[in-house]
Formats: sequence, structure tokens, C-alpha cells
Amino acid sequence: MLLYRTSKGIFIQKDTTWHLVPKTSWDELFNRSDLVSYLAQISASDAPVAAPPAESILAPIAQQEVWAAGVTYFRSRTARMEESKDAGGGTFYDRVYAAERPEIFFKATPQRVAHPGQAMHLREDSKWMVPEPELTLAINSNGKIIGYTVGNDLSCRDIEGENPLYLPQAKCFKLCASLGPAILLQSEPLVPSTRIHLQIDRAGLAVFEGETTLSQLKRTPSELAGFLFRDNTFPAGAFLMTGTGIVPSDEFTLKSGDVVKITIDGIGMLLNPME
Repeated sequence: MLLYRTSKGIFIQKDTTWHLVPKTSWDELFNRSDLVSYLAQISASDAPVAAPPAESILAPIAQQEVWAAGVTYFRSRTARMEESKDAGGGTFYDRVYAAERPEIFFKATPQRVAHPGQAMHLREDSKWMVPEPELTLAINSNGKIIGYTVGNDLSCRDIEGENPLYLPQAKCFKLCASLGPAILLQSEPLVPSTRIHLQIDRAGLAVFEGETTLSQLKRTPSELAGFLFRDNTFPAGAFLMTGTGIVPSDEFTLKSGDVVKITIDGIGMLLNPME
């Protein structure tokens, strides 16, 4: 079952059938203890409706914070070590990859999250920016994973590589994140064979494609969610990006006009232009 937040209301998609959720706030719905059973009742009893227009789909976020985990894939570990070796931080990422405690950092407030189809922002003071396609956990205020969505953790590799202490500037800026198009509602983990695919188009042609699977994710979603909620509170819930296993070559950087497409099996495609 997929849950969409749109400018026309909140919709459920179950197989090929769509249903409109009775008027409620996104935050209240997100944190219902009986969320899945409540939505299942609606889809079983209410008449189907037409699918919402694609252009009406919003990021599935209201007052939730967005956080991210880093160096959770071996490919990410290697890339971070390479980009920061001249700054003396190369071994930091090797250590955190093997450590008990994961790297978790703040990514975005809701106002910094781009909707599906909305342009994301390329920093003027960065010359090396890449998208980071990530399975993203939707976690309610009680720390329970209620589902999964697609996330784009837009990142400035040169700023982070210059000094690991610059991580907040490399990660958090206007329209630095995107989520969507929907939340796949299920509490159990996705199967390890779940694919994450990244394609970057430039002038209508694919200039980069990469793919990984969740089998390459070193830490479990429940482990990452547990660390995020350890001695912390999220009254409206939170989203947690789980890291990237797809990193373009060091020669690649995003340019204005590029279109980033991230697809995760069972959830859908998140598309955003860059500007």
C-alpha cells in the first residue's frame, strides 16, 4: 500500500486502485498507532477515486525532520576516504564504517525538502555536487518504522572533502533534499534484493547510471532508527536516509538543467531537475 500527500488531499494506492483519505492532517495520520489497519479499512470500504494528477504530488512530509546516515555502504566509505584524504580525514570514514555507532547527521527541515518534480538547488560555492540516492525510513513519533520512501541526499563532495567539520554546509542548504513520490507502508524490512537505481540525464541523454541493492547496506533499518531515536524525541516523527551505495566517478559533477531520477523497487521514481 502506497501513501501519497498531494495538493488535492491524501491518497492511498493499493495495487491499481486509488482511495481518498478523509480529511485529516498529515502529521496526525503519520503518527496514528493504527495507521495501516485504518487505511486498509478505507481501501476496503470506500469507493475508488481517480488517481491524483502527477503534478499535484507533494513530498510526503509536513513537520517531520529529515536526518541521514552516512558511510553505510562500502562504496560510500571508499568515496569519502578518497575525497577527504588530502584534509587528513581519510581514516575517519574507515573507522565509522566498522564502528558500532553509525554516522547520523541532520539533513533538512521540511522547508528545505523539494517535492517530486521540483528543482533542487546547486550551491554556488561548490564545484563538485552529486545526488545520493537513498532508501529513506518513515518513522513515527514512537520510533516505529511505518514505511519507506525514496530520498535524494544532494551533497557537495568538495566542501565535505575539504574538512569533515564542513559536513553541515555540504549537506544542509536550501532545497538540499527530496522525498517521494510516496511512502510504501510496511513495518517489516524490504527484501535484500530490492534495487536502487540512479539515472542522471543531461540535455535529454543519460550521462550516468548506477544501481545497487539493499543487500549492500551494512546496517539494518531498525539499527539506524534506534540510534536516531536514542535519547532524542521527534514529536511529529522523522525521516532517516540510510546512506548511498551509488557514487558517480570523481570527474562527475551535476550541472544546472540535469534531471536526476531515483527508482526503488516497490516505491516508485523520484525525479528532480537541478538548478
